[in-house]
Amino acid sequence: MSKHDAEIAESRVLARMVVTVAERARADFAAAVEPLGVPVHLARTVLLLGEPQSMRFVAGELACDPSHVTGIADHLEERGLAYRVSGADRRIKMLKLTEEGEALRLQLAEAVNTEAPFGAQLDASQKQVFRELLGLLLEPVGEGEKN
Repeated sequence: MSKHDAEIAESRVLARMVVTVAERARADFAAAVEPLGVPVHLARTVLLLGEPQSMRFVAGELACDPSHVTGIADHLEERGLAYRVSGADRRIKMLKLTEEGEALRLQLAEAVNTEAPFGAQLDASQKQVFRELLGLLLEPVGEGEKN
């Protein structure tokens, strides 16, 4: 096997491992929140709203288009879990949890921490290294070389 072929094979193995870890984390999260009767996208949003957040922030955290957050906000309001409020700049809409939403957020956090503790098999120092490595992988190609 040539050096080039070995590099391609190594990249493929690493990419498959990253995808598998992400899929496992997603599946574990879904299994943890399922007994609470909340769809995954709403559960993820409720967990983000420890304090009021702009809809743009929510979109960034959920890695979706801001227009998609409008539908999520509609569903949260229909369920009585959150409502829209104006931010300091009245043009910015924020999402704020209701009391029921706050209670659900605590339940979700407990469920995720006990049923799907991502990376529970890693100690604090390993988690730090993992976070740093993921940060490097998420940088645009070539950006890490500028340091």
